[in-house]
Amino acid sequence: MGLIQAAVGAIGGTLADQWKDFYTIPDGLPSTAALFAAVPRGTNAGRGSNTKASSNIITNGSKIVVPEGYGLLLFQDGKITALAAQAGAYEWQSDDINSKSIFTGGGLVESLIKQSWERFKFGGQPGSQQQAFFVCLKELPDNRFGTQSEIYWDDGFLNTQVGAVTRGSYTLKIVDPILFTKNFVPASYLQAGQVFDFTDLDNAAASQLFNEVVGSLAPAFSAYTNDPSKGNRITKIQQDSLGFAKSLSAAVESAYQWKSDRGLEIVKTAIVSIEYDANTRELLKNVQRADALSGARGNSNLQASVAAGMQAAGENGGAAGMMGIGMASGMMGGMAGLQQPVAPAAPPADDPMAKLKKAKEMLDAGLITQTDYDALKTKTLGL
Repeated sequence: MGLIQAAVGAIGGTLADQWKDFYTIPDGLPSTAALFAAVPRGTNAGRGSNTKASSNIITNGSKIVVPEGYGLLLFQDGKITALAAQAGAYEWQSDDINSKSIFTGGGLVESLIKQSWERFKFGGQPGSQQQAFFVCLKELPDNRFGTQSEIYWDDGFLNTQVGAVTRGSYTLKIVDPILFTKNFVPASYLQAGQVFDFTDLDNAAASQLFNEVVGSLAPAFSAYTNDPSKGNRITKIQQDSLGFAKSLSAAVESAYQWKSDRGLEIVKTAIVSIEYDANTRELLKNVQRADALSGARGNSNLQASVAAGMQAAGENGGAAGMMGIGMASGMMGGMAGLQQPVAPAAPPADDPMAKLKKAKEMLDAGLITQTDYDALKTKTLGL
């Protein structure tokens, strides 16, 4: 009975696998799906679709449509045999006997008789495994990170160690699909119906990436804030998604070899929040105060501070208040002397030289006559 069942199964499967198939991406994929198997579609609105074919055999002449932003990986008996990284329609061709079809010139002997004999030896199953997988070449969003406690790094601008709790997200890109599939994707995802998703909480491989990103945050912050081209300013991180992404990508590459071993790279980051510890907050306040008191703006702020002190001293009243006002006035006078050149004192109003000089200017301007000038000169000099 077993021999008859194997023979019937071999012949039935061989006949079903003669039909060409049309492969494309499955329905209902999440936007964060990274790797998944191509699925066959029934042609002509489902009429004439092949529902009896083997799930691991692709018939010669079958079409595989690759959408924009995806690549196609072909497998033969567990080994990657080809990669198509451009969108378009591709036709499957293989020398494997299981792929031969009487509809594509495979001949009756090779397409039917030889296939049936080979399958008979494997209990009615094909003696080969052929698979097609799509791999996403777009940026994969919503990969989140966050720290439960403070991370610490050496800050070049503050010139000391600072700490913060932070959270955010990053976009990930598969830059080498073959390396990614061979070295990182677990075998359980390399089968029909499975979707490798970095945001899947049950994906142990994705959880490992999360832990590695968190472990790389401290050196990434340090690299960014110690980079002179970034102005050594920690406050720029939240507005510089590309700049910090480069620092974070370099940190994970240095520690975990994402790009060289796994074909992965961080492209952009979005830091949602940075909560500094108490010491760092105090340091930032001092830096802001120092910035505000520098240059011309500093003079204005300093004058405003002195004026506020004078007002407060005056409101105190009594001798103490007056003493405060006097001291503040002295400070204002001293400060004004530092900030502006002192104008020369005006000559006394009864200075005869000043009067005659003014009269001469009026004479030259034609405002008075020579007689008027002579009379003023006689009166001023007491002649």
